[in-house]
Amino acid sequence: MGNRILKGLVPTALLLLVGCGDDGASEARTAELAEIREAGELVVLTRNAPTTYYIDRDGRPAGPEYDLVAAFAEHLGVELRLEVRHEIGTILEDLSAGRADLAAAGLTATEGRQARFRTGPSYQQVQQQVICRRGGDIPSDIAELPDVALKVIGDSSYVERLQELKADRVPGLDWEVGRDLSTELVLEQVWERRVDCTVADSNIFAINRRYYPELLRAFPITEQEPLAWLMPSDAAGLESAVDEWMAQYEAAGGLARMQSRYYGHVEIFDYVDTARYVRRIDRRLPRFRRFFHQAAEAEGLDWHLLAAQSYQESHWDPAARSPTGVRGLMMLTQPTAREVGVENRLDPRQSIRGGARYLADLRQRLPDSVTGRDRTWLALAAYNVGMGHLYDARRLAERLDRDPDRWTSMREVLPLLTQPRYYRDLRYGYARGNEPVHYVRRIRNYVDILERQLEG
Repeated sequence: MGNRILKGLVPTALLLLVGCGDDGASEARTAELAEIREAGELVVLTRNAPTTYYIDRDGRPAGPEYDLVAAFAEHLGVELRLEVRHEIGTILEDLSAGRADLAAAGLTATEGRQARFRTGPSYQQVQQQVICRRGGDIPSDIAELPDVALKVIGDSSYVERLQELKADRVPGLDWEVGRDLSTELVLEQVWERRVDCTVADSNIFAINRRYYPELLRAFPITEQEPLAWLMPSDAAGLESAVDEWMAQYEAAGGLARMQSRYYGHVEIFDYVDTARYVRRIDRRLPRFRRFFHQAAEAEGLDWHLLAAQSYQESHWDPAARSPTGVRGLMMLTQPTAREVGVENRLDPRQSIRGGARYLADLRQRLPDSVTGRDRTWLALAAYNVGMGHLYDARRLAERLDRDPDRWTSMREVLPLLTQPRYYRDLRYGYARGNEPVHYVRRIRNYVDILERQLEG
């Protein structure tokens, strides 16, 4: 959908802010907050991306910006209304026109933006970096940027910085501006060798390099820059309220928890080599093998498949944990664990049984028209990315005249969920559609190796 709106996601709880500063500022703040409270909602412009806001595999809203604005709305005692815009230029235009209370979209507080808007306090420091692909044309410094094909998204802080460099240091610098594209999608184009390099904020690169391991940072083109919320120029009272709340939230550990959840270094997906996997078949698998047999038999699954999936999820580490809170051999979220009757996600038997039950449930929820091994691969994809996003991909496959019941078709359609022109009209929006494709491919490979190793 063009402007996706989520309402009623934050419980209403009236918490009054304590005023400070001069009487004029206090009166302005009181008036502006009264308008927001009278409306009963905080209207926030954002982007659909992994560093801002998205729907997770349990069908719940998530993302660094979502966590922050949801907490702020709860603090004000109002509902949160998110309005998604797919281009930064549109966000700035709508905010300037007063169509929202604030913008929380992973925006750096550049000089140009500070001249147009009020800004909240910095909640994260990022750095603009030149990103290229290993084995391609890689500049060694700023002076060599004119020698590569460079592409960046429009209306961005990247364009502002490149314009500065062109004017002050590199007159021959040129670049292509990608319209209706996200930074994540341009990174994918670099990985696909469709363009030599791009510019991305360090937090965006940190998340996406796990999915495109051939990408590398060439060099930074800025010092550290602050990410901040933007507010209309006349929103002095709201600015003051945001400043006070953010200080309280940071003091209570909220910012640290957000950083740990979304940018922690414990990775779910590790590109391990075959030799390490074979060693672990001998050293780790025997401890859990009977649990895989029992769970697979109870749910009508292949135990080799279940074991391979568990290795992909946790490397057969029963204490595995990710920054987003999934835990155990089958890396279950807390809501999923409750759904399948798991009380202790760190208990190997419970985790395996719960993961098997969840995978079997996903297979059962697929239409009868999905048959054979396609049913298994699509269920695995749903385990990884969420059934909501898989349903979106099936609908998109039908629009594109592809077969939604065949994995060979769906593995080509799922990656399209990263592109605004496809996901903006889908119910669950953006998804890391490449990830379930890689997920299924690696599990199938692990199954083949496991079967061959045990036969030998």
